[in-house]
Amino acid sequence: MIIRRAAAQDIAAISDLLSQVLTVHHAGRPDLFKANAVKYKPEELLALLSDESRPIFVAELEGVVKGYAFCMLQQHQNDNILTDIKTLYIDDLCVDENCRGKHIGKALYEFVLAYAKTIGCYNVTLNVWQLNESARKFYEACGLSVQKVGMEQIL
Repeated sequence: MIIRRAAAQDIAAISDLLSQVLTVHHAGRPDLFKANAVKYKPEELLALLSDESRPIFVAELEGVVKGYAFCMLQQHQNDNILTDIKTLYIDDLCVDENCRGKHIGKALYEFVLAYAKTIGCYNVTLNVWQLNESARKFYEACGLSVQKVGMEQIL
């Protein structure tokens, strides 16, 4: 397995994986997530690839992209209440549904952790939807713990 920064030639594979994520979220919360939508259009993905504050990493098996991690650097400089720490936020992490259980997700996560350390981050954070129990269990097994809880009341 090779984990590396995503490149333009990865856009089609990343788009397919983004669709898998959307399918899970739409199935669990069709009131929030549209069916058959796209999170990023190809031209938006292309722009993201050159944004150093939003690195995207891919995992390849035998030359085929089987997973990704979309990340975002966050920092609250001169905030009135928050300390000035650098955080690497994982906006999205996905492993192809046909390859799960092969430790691709764990390898991607560990790669992101190592990257965050090399650029001086204090922590790595992410959000996971309550509906996605397998993702929650995966992240807990990776050592993440609850930082905050988002709540809602549907009207």
